[in-house]
Amino acid sequence: PVEATDDAFWDQFWVDTATSVQDVFALVPAAEIRAVREESPSNLATLCYKAVEKLVQGAESGCHTEKERQIVLNCCRLLTRILPYIFEDPDWRGFFWSTVPGAGRGGGDEDDENARPLAESLLLAVTDLLFCPDFTVQSHRRSTVDTAEDIHSIDSCEYIWEAGVGFAHSPQPNYIHDLNRTELLKLLLTCFSEAMYLPPSSDSSNTNPWVQFFCSTENRHALPLFTSLLNVVCAYDPVGYGIPYNHLLFADYREPLVEEAAQVLIVTLDYDSSTSSSPTVDGTTTGTAMDDVDPPGPDNLFVNYLSRIHREEDFQFILKGVARLLSNPLVQTYLPNSAKKIQFHQELLVLFWKLCDFNKKFLFFVLKSSDVLDILVPILYFLNDARADQSRVGLMHIGVFILLLLSGERNFGVRLNKPYSVRVPMDIPVFTGTHADLLIIVFHKIITSGHQRLQPLFDCLLTIVVNVSPYLKSLSMVAANKLLHLLEAFSTTWFLFSAVQNHHLVFFLLEVFNNIIQYQFDGNSNLVYAVIRKRNVFHQLANLPTDSQSIQKGLQRKKKTPEPISRTNSQDGASMEGSRPAAPAEPGTLKTSLVATPGIDKLTEKSQVSEDGTMRSLEPEASQLSPEGNPPAPLSDGEPWSGEASHSQRDRRRLSSASSSGPWTPTPDWVMSWKSKLPLQTIMRLLQVLVPQVEKICIDKGLTDESEILKFLQHGTLVGLLPVPHPILIRKYQANSGTAMWFRTYMWGVIYLRNVDPPIWYDTDVKLFEIQRV
Repeated sequence: PVEATDDAFWDQFWVDTATSVQDVFALVPAAEIRAVREESPSNLATLCYKAVEKLVQGAESGCHTEKERQIVLNCCRLLTRILPYIFEDPDWRGFFWSTVPGAGRGGGDEDDENARPLAESLLLAVTDLLFCPDFTVQSHRRSTVDTAEDIHSIDSCEYIWEAGVGFAHSPQPNYIHDLNRTELLKLLLTCFSEAMYLPPSSDSSNTNPWVQFFCSTENRHALPLFTSLLNVVCAYDPVGYGIPYNHLLFADYREPLVEEAAQVLIVTLDYDSSTSSSPTVDGTTTGTAMDDVDPPGPDNLFVNYLSRIHREEDFQFILKGVARLLSNPLVQTYLPNSAKKIQFHQELLVLFWKLCDFNKKFLFFVLKSSDVLDILVPILYFLNDARADQSRVGLMHIGVFILLLLSGERNFGVRLNKPYSVRVPMDIPVFTGTHADLLIIVFHKIITSGHQRLQPLFDCLLTIVVNVSPYLKSLSMVAANKLLHLLEAFSTTWFLFSAVQNHHLVFFLLEVFNNIIQYQFDGNSNLVYAVIRKRNVFHQLANLPTDSQSIQKGLQRKKKTPEPISRTNSQDGASMEGSRPAAPAEPGTLKTSLVATPGIDKLTEKSQVSEDGTMRSLEPEASQLSPEGNPPAPLSDGEPWSGEASHSQRDRRRLSSASSSGPWTPTPDWVMSWKSKLPLQTIMRLLQVLVPQVEKICIDKGLTDESEILKFLQHGTLVGLLPVPHPILIRKYQANSGTAMWFRTYMWGVIYLRNVDPPIWYDTDVKLFEIQRV
């Protein structure tokens, strides 16, 4: 053991000449940190305590000299290196939350009673240092060092890092300040990463003590820090002031800061909103900010501030910024590489999700104009691009979650009718149509040519299509054919009989056709024509055999066609010019496991749209039923639909379901139970009326030409001939602790994999997820 008072020994760790964080990682190998932890714990404790003490002193003095700044940065790097090894050992985890008796205080113990835990001193010092004039912010004083600003008297709200929400002045960029901020934020993120060393639990209420303290009123810089982080992210323009290739001439010191800011921001916003809902006027519990009397905000000030942003210009600034950054990978100019390609789109998607989830006014603002399409197109691009890549399953999920959240609002469906003219090179068939066509074509691509792991998302993808279907004015022929191809694939007997919840997909698709026929018949002659052409699919469904022999025969067929959904008979035209096919992950790519997500019945609640367009939530008894009204099958309830559960979990689940009832097999009673509820009346009536008329035209005029038939269908009407329109049902996303836990594991997995230089968490004993190689 080395005495805490032996300054000469301890100073060598931080007084030395300028190093970089990479040097510290190279000079302090993992094996040595673990050896000190096991063999001389008192030295490790003293080192941590001393490093924090130096940061506190730096914050007190205001870091006026170059030497002090160097010490602060070196302590910062050292703590970033050591903290993960403290977190991975359960015996050490509480160390930073204890007070260090008398150490370095001249041995006196008079102030031990009110001494702060080490963690709190560390966090407060870092926040002070983030607003330290001439170190991380521009000094407002013009004069020399002697009248330098006292760090405790400055109002940090005047030193917000970037113009935007709540701050109009954009400070002069200073790359040294950016570098220093980045190092301090890296240390903050490392402090918060204790969450990575705890296994995922269903109880999402266990808050991260580091984040909890950092986002509490104890942090006097909470507001300016929240604003600085948000503004730095949303104001970032990676293109380099509009000059092509600019990023190749000048190193961009902003980008590492923006990435770090985005990561710190989403971690501070890791908050389970489902547990904190407050009763609203009508007695239902929701967490919306739309009520006249805003409920008291959560204790987490960052969540609180985020939920209280309300000025239109602030919303505009955030939305424009997020849309600009999300579209960055799609910016295809005539000069490849002319714009810098950012890599933090996953963090941006989590941030966008948090904004919509915690601030309902922001969600309504996004949907108020067609700006929402600037978010939709990049998301569809990412979904299409990642569909074959196992290492990007998490990205697929968050993209689909965001679209599910948006699709619960009527405005989203209405906005989709805007013609799609931006030609982002995507590996999909060429089509002329609207954003709704784009969405359906990409979803079809994911279902028919994504990898196996995505099957659990099918429910969600089709729920989104159902939610928007009543508002789609005119589908293109390409999109109409895609929907019918999906119905054809999902209604084969082997698919319907091979798993207990597969028939739900057919119900969703029938609901889509019914909504369009009942509410948007006039503009949708393409879809009506496609339904007429594929009428045998509907007749087969109506006559689906239910006897055991046919069920067995249907299942036999499966063995012949191994591919889940045949890609034949979906007439794919040529793909768009300049697009590359979606590629699978490179072998050896690292990925992190994800926890399972709740089934669609837990993820959404049904609302009925009334005549005037308002929605009312259906009674819980009604929503206990799955789409077609029968109680959920015993298995599907606990069966998560994310194929990402770890093997041991999956085997356990198999065993438990097998032991209770034996392996599931389809029975005639089971088929009858849902076949009788297939909503085929509207389509059968349509076929009954239109098929003879279309056949007559063909015979009379000797027609084989589609355009004449389409013309006839355009002018036809079914008024008075169809059954009474059914009420429109929307399945709205509802916050629940299952998704809160999923977001936590996904977010930390992204942060773990993205921090490679230096590799802060690599090869430490992380418990929140498993690291796997593709």
